[in-house]
Amino acid sequence: YGFYPGFDSDNSSGDFSEANHKVSEMLDLDPHQSSRTGKRNGETEIQENGIKRHRTSLPAPMFSRSDFSVWSILKKCIGLELSKITMPIVFNEPLSFLQRITEYMEHIYLINKACSHADPLERMQAVAAFAVSAVASQWERTGKPFNPLLGETYELTREDLGFRFISEQVSHHPPISAFYSEGLNKDFIFHGSIYPKLKFWGKSIEAEPRGTITLELLKHNEAYTWTNPTCCVHNVIIGKLWLEQYGTVEIVNHSTGDKCVLNFKPCGLFGKELHRVEGYIQDKNRKKLFVIYGKWTECLWCTDPITYETNKKNEKRGGEQKKPKPSEDVIKSENDEADDMPEVQDTVQFIPGSKLLWRINCRPPNSSQMYNFTSFAVSLNELEEGMEAILAPTDCRLRPDIRNMENGNMDVASKEKERLEEKQRAARKERAKDEVEWHTRWFHQGTNPHTGTPDWLYSGGYFDRNFSDCPDIY
Repeated sequence: YGFYPGFDSDNSSGDFSEANHKVSEMLDLDPHQSSRTGKRNGETEIQENGIKRHRTSLPAPMFSRSDFSVWSILKKCIGLELSKITMPIVFNEPLSFLQRITEYMEHIYLINKACSHADPLERMQAVAAFAVSAVASQWERTGKPFNPLLGETYELTREDLGFRFISEQVSHHPPISAFYSEGLNKDFIFHGSIYPKLKFWGKSIEAEPRGTITLELLKHNEAYTWTNPTCCVHNVIIGKLWLEQYGTVEIVNHSTGDKCVLNFKPCGLFGKELHRVEGYIQDKNRKKLFVIYGKWTECLWCTDPITYETNKKNEKRGGEQKKPKPSEDVIKSENDEADDMPEVQDTVQFIPGSKLLWRINCRPPNSSQMYNFTSFAVSLNELEEGMEAILAPTDCRLRPDIRNMENGNMDVASKEKERLEEKQRAARKERAKDEVEWHTRWFHQGTNPHTGTPDWLYSGGYFDRNFSDCPDIY
């Protein structure tokens, strides 16, 4: 659930079929879904300016999950670690967790802003906004991504956005995903590893984040590190699923000693704090220089501490708060392409004089029929003509269970998922019998040079495209 891979395992059979699932339960796609490209099923089109336009919809709408009970699967798992529990495919979304990690890059314009600023404190503001934006795509995403198979990879090159990205599933138990991204203009490096620990607590599923995220701004010779907040999905037994992020995210600039401390607030008894983020930027002497506030589902603002505290005192006295006004400073991502998207309604109380750091992208009109995907997420599993010949054979786009689910073939997808898990089990047993160790292909274990903690580091060479020794996992 949420940003984390969840419960699929190669320790259980995964015997589940959606063959009896009626097509009538499928939602209808927006009939105008292809109007922007002029092609059916969101096929890729080259625009007149030569920039590739990515698909705007999935080939088939999602199935209803209303007939399936999570409780029937989870009731025996209260308090347990969930990485070894198999979930029916109907609770998935048609993306691998490796593709889900790539959604960090949806707001890459914030990295570009950080690179462009001469002032290190303005760079920190942009980096803080980037860290918050990375979890924003999870909003209303209650389907779980597919667990990557050991050795699975995903690559993404976006010349229009100025980056390329590679990730690999480097461990199965515990599940660890490593990633590396770099700017095509050699202006940044972004890398890390994620291995969440998931637990079921009766009414909710909690994912405790582990792994370090590192962003290096090469022009400024700066490195920033942080970890993700805790993610929790509520009402997994009955009621409408909803997601919350909570915990402290500490972003450290290892070059200047500046630090940004962000508190993702828990919902609270009456929901007053739901989705709220509040924090501050301090220098190496711990002097608070800026306050950051907002919601990870909406927007993020920045102001000075005196203004913020004065406003808080007025609020306690019952003073009126102003709602955010339409601003020319509203930040739009480079892949926001629609004028007909619904307007985002802010509920963050605006403090006069605040600077807007980030605002969430509006989603496509038919997003609710596509697993609540953003426009960026819709494009991630797109298999363009000629791409199969150059991709690594381990790339997520080539996974038959994800591909069939995306195409609406749920029964085939479920059988393929079971086949892949059985193939993975058999391969592991064969290695154990022959006493052969698994070797990762594109990443290796090492030490994060900035934190001194264990990390998975990119070994290089992926984009040389020598895939002769890649494992056969599909």
